[in-house]
Amino acid sequence: MKPDAIREFFHILREADPEPKSELEYASPFELLVAVVLSAQATDKSVNLATRRLYPVANTPAAIAALGVAGLEDYIRTIGLYRTKAKNVIALCGLLIEKHGGQVPRTREALEALPGVGRKTANVVLNVAFGEPTMAVDTHIFRVSNRTGLAAGKDVLAVERKLLKVVPAEFGLHAHHWLILHGRYTCLARKPHCGECRVYGPCGWKDKATLAAPPAPKRSKLPR
Repeated sequence: MKPDAIREFFHILREADPEPKSELEYASPFELLVAVVLSAQATDKSVNLATRRLYPVANTPAAIAALGVAGLEDYIRTIGLYRTKAKNVIALCGLLIEKHGGQVPRTREALEALPGVGRKTANVVLNVAFGEPTMAVDTHIFRVSNRTGLAAGKDVLAVERKLLKVVPAEFGLHAHHWLILHGRYTCLARKPHCGECRVYGPCGWKDKATLAAPPAPKRSKLPR
């Protein structure tokens, strides 16, 4: 995708949704961090259902650590891989208390040193909680970036680095949210909704015309 098309692509997405938000529910950087850790291989909806029960009871590192692994499991057992995630979150809380005064660190290195926190999770926290223009490449962004020609790459790191190069700075803060939402609701994996796509014009996917919905036929006037 050429620079002018990329600018148009994000301009259209911004016009439609000027302030995109994470679909995870949170009220602090720590709540966001835990929610993102829990969301690995799980839906935001399932995570929100669990944290709506958990956070009123425990929403600080000390309070969640006090639950213990078994206690935390009771709140998150409806989420996939809940046993492993419970262990990671309890260990994460311990390190936050021990090394960071109970606060979520603001550097990638410190975040990625926490149990259950990889590059994508760190990018989400840096972007959403601390306003840094990072690119948290998930399966949706990876698909959209490759399919549209926005930022082709063989792996998520390659796509992330390409996005950081090609996305204009004015769109950097919200770009990853626009791409996630576009991939989640329009540019679907098996059958993208090209006929309803806002960015059909600048999109560089060569097969888009085969999936675009045909124009509605004109209705002929009924005889009187």
